[in-house]
Amino acid sequence: MTLPFLTPLPVDALRRAGVPEPFGFGHADKVRFHELDVLDHVNNARYLSWFETLRIAYLRAYGISDYAGREDRPVLVLKSVAVDYHAPLHLEDVYVVAGRTRAYRTTSWSMEYGVYAGGRCCATSRAVICLMEADFTTKRPLPDAYIAAFRDRDGAAFEG
Repeated sequence: MTLPFLTPLPVDALRRAGVPEPFGFGHADKVRFHELDVLDHVNNARYLSWFETLRIAYLRAYGISDYAGREDRPVLVLKSVAVDYHAPLHLEDVYVVAGRTRAYRTTSWSMEYGVYAGGRCCATSRAVICLMEADFTTKRPLPDAYIAAFRDRDGAAFEG
């Protein structure tokens, strides 16, 4: 199966690539030489970059931020992230990174990610993103449009 790289995939392509429900957003890419460590597999830190690349595409696709540098754009702060590694990836392996919002609160949301290749789950991750005012101190309530996108597109639930 040939997949376009760094382009959001339709849900049926995600399923054919081995990405399970409830993930509905993801894109494919391949491992490049500079992403390897001395053991010839992907360096653990590279997964964080992959999740960030996916998160930016996700936020754009969901209408949350276009990262256009406007003064009125939301300030999104990655509060925490954790990664679990399950299987190694090697040079030129094609993989799919998928992500979704699992839950939301008043001023933040929790995302989960997965990296899938060759029918196996290679890594999973969890992250919390906070919405802040421009002072980077004051938390800002999530707009109704964000909540609707998280709930309607990802099935996210309020977590009080």
